[in-house]
Amino acid sequence: MAAPIKNPSFEAELFRRRALVALAVAAAALALLAVGYFRLQVLQFDEYRRQADSNRVKLRPTMPARGLIYDRDGMLLADNVSAYRLELIPEQVEDVDATLARIGKLIYLSPDDLRRFKRARDNSRRFLPITVKLRLSEDEVARFSINRFRFPGVEVVPYLTRRYAHGDLFAHVIGYVARLDEADLKAMGDERYSVLTHTGKTGIERAYEEKLRGTIGYEAVETNARGRSLGVLNRHLSEAGTDLRLSLDMDLQQATVEAFGERTGSAVAVDPRTGEVLAMVSLPAFDTNLFVNGISTTDYRALSTDPSQPLFNRNVRGGTPPGSTIKPFVALAGLESGLRKPEDTIYSSGEFFIPGQRRGYRDSHRGGHGMVDLYSSIAESVNTYYYKLAMDMGIEKFDYYMRRYGFGRPTGIDLVGEVSGILPSPEWKRKRFKQPWYLGETVIAGIGQGYWVVTPLQLAQGTASLANGGRRIPLRLVKQTRTGLNAPWKALPPPAWSSIGATPEQLQAIRTGMEATMHSPRGTGWSIAAGAPYRIAGKTGTVQKISRKGSISMDPRSLPLHLRHQALFIGYAPAEDPRIAVVVVVEHGGYGASSAGPIARRMMDAYLLKPKPAPAAAPAPAPTEPRDG
Repeated sequence: MAAPIKNPSFEAELFRRRALVALAVAAAALALLAVGYFRLQVLQFDEYRRQADSNRVKLRPTMPARGLIYDRDGMLLADNVSAYRLELIPEQVEDVDATLARIGKLIYLSPDDLRRFKRARDNSRRFLPITVKLRLSEDEVARFSINRFRFPGVEVVPYLTRRYAHGDLFAHVIGYVARLDEADLKAMGDERYSVLTHTGKTGIERAYEEKLRGTIGYEAVETNARGRSLGVLNRHLSEAGTDLRLSLDMDLQQATVEAFGERTGSAVAVDPRTGEVLAMVSLPAFDTNLFVNGISTTDYRALSTDPSQPLFNRNVRGGTPPGSTIKPFVALAGLESGLRKPEDTIYSSGEFFIPGQRRGYRDSHRGGHGMVDLYSSIAESVNTYYYKLAMDMGIEKFDYYMRRYGFGRPTGIDLVGEVSGILPSPEWKRKRFKQPWYLGETVIAGIGQGYWVVTPLQLAQGTASLANGGRRIPLRLVKQTRTGLNAPWKALPPPAWSSIGATPEQLQAIRTGMEATMHSPRGTGWSIAAGAPYRIAGKTGTVQKISRKGSISMDPRSLPLHLRHQALFIGYAPAEDPRIAVVVVVEHGGYGASSAGPIARRMMDAYLLKPKPAPAAAPAPAPTEPRDG
C-alpha cells in the first residue's frame, strides 16, 4: 500500500489553528487569573485586609472616665480610682469551665463571682468580653501575668472604678453604680454599650446616667501569634462623662445625720428662692461602695432583711400622713375660698361634733383652747378650727386647693421614681376600696389624718412656696455641669415655676401664724426656737399610730416602738427673708415639738450660722400631753 501523500499546506494550516486555540485558551486562562487577582487585590482588598488584620490587630474598647460629682462648695463626693479586672472572651476559649477552674487556682473566685459570670455569659454574645472578677489585687495581677500564656482569650484589663468618698452620707441622693445587666442594656437601646461594666442604678447616678457615662472609644492593638500585645496602631479617644455640681451642702448633710443620731426617718432642706435641695437624708442609710463591684450575698441579705429598711429612699419613695403640718395649707385654702378671714374666730371646747352624730373628734388640749382665730389656730395647733373648716369646705374643694399647693403629684425633682403620695378624695376611695366617702373622713383630712400620704419632698416644696411668696418651684439637685476638668462650670437654666394662687396678704397671714408657732409662749414650737439669733416660722406635727380610747390619753413614749407616733416639723428661716426651708420626719419619734423640731433647729443653725455654727439651745422637756396635734 502506497504511503499517503503529505500536504504541507494543510499541516501548516492545522498547526496554526491548534496554536491559535492554545493561545486563546492560554489568554483566557491568563485573563481569568488577572480577573481573579483584580478581584482579590482591588474589589475584595478591604475584606481580606480586614481578615488579615483581625489575626494581628484587635480592637480594644477604651472606657470613658465617669463624670465626677461635687457638692455646692466643690467638695468631691464621687470620683474614679484605678483598678484591674479579669476578662474572658468565650469565643477564644475552648473550654470555659475548665479555664475558670484553672484560673481559680491562681486567683480566688468567689461563688458570687462565678454566678455573675455565668449569668452574664448566658445573656451575652460569644465574641464580647465578660468580666470574671473586678478589683484584682496587685498580687493577683502579678500571678496571672506570669501565667498569661496558659490562658488564651483571658486578659487583665485596667479600668476606673467608682468611689464614694463619704460612704453612707449621701447614699440615697447620689445613689450608686453597679454591674450592667441585660435590663440596663435594653434600656440603653444601643449594643455598643454592652462593653460597659457599670451603670447608674439609683439616685443621681441613675437620673444623670447619660451625662455621667461619657462616650466609648477604642484602640487598635497589634498582637503576635500568641495574642500578646505588640503596640497600639491607632486610637479613637473616649470622651469623659460630664461632671456635676450638686446644690447639696455637705456640712448641712452631716449636721442633719448627726442630729438624728440613732433615730429613723428623713429630712429635706431646700432654698425656697430657687428650689435647690440643700440637704436630703433618709435614715438608716448604707455604704454605697458595697454595690460598685458586686455586693456579696451576705451583705445584701443583711441590708434587704433589716426591718428598718436602709435601702428604702424615704424621701422619694416613702410617705406619711402629714398630721398638723398640713394645717397652714388648709388655713390658706380657707382664706382663698373665702370661707375664712384671718380674724374669724371659732370656739374650741376640746371636742368637735358633726351635727347629728354622737362621735366626737378631739382637740390636742383636753379642755380645749377657747376662742381662736387663724393665727392662734396655727400657733397652738387647734384641731377644732380645721375640723370645722374642712367640713365647711367639702372634700371636692379641699382636694382642689391641696392639689394646687402641690400635694398628690410629684415635685419634679431630678431623680427617678418619685411617688405622688395620696391626696384623699371620693374618686380615689372608690377606685381603691370601692366604697363611698363619708363626712367624717373629710373632717379628719383637715388635720392631716386618714388616707393622707405625703412625701417629705412635697412638704418641702409646699413649705418653700409659703416662704417665697407663693411660687411652686420644681426641686433640683444638680446646680451646674462641666465637660472637662479645665472647662468652666455652666449653670443649668432655672426651672419654670407656677403660682399656687394665693395673694400676698393671704400668704402673710399664714406666715404670721407659723412665726407665732415658734416665738409665741403658747406656740407648739416655742421651745425649739428658744435662743435662736434669727426668727423662725414653722409648724409641728404628730401623726398617731393608734387612737385614744374614751378619755384616756397615752404618752407615746410608753408604747412599743412600732406603735409610737410619727413626729414631723416644717419650717423656714429667717422668717423675714427665708433662705432655708426644712422638713423633718422622725419615725416613731413621739411628738413633733420634742423630736423632729430640735433636728430642724440644728439644721437651720448649721446652714445659717455657717462657718461657725452656734450650739443649738436644749429643748424644753416634752409635755405629757401633745400640744401639736
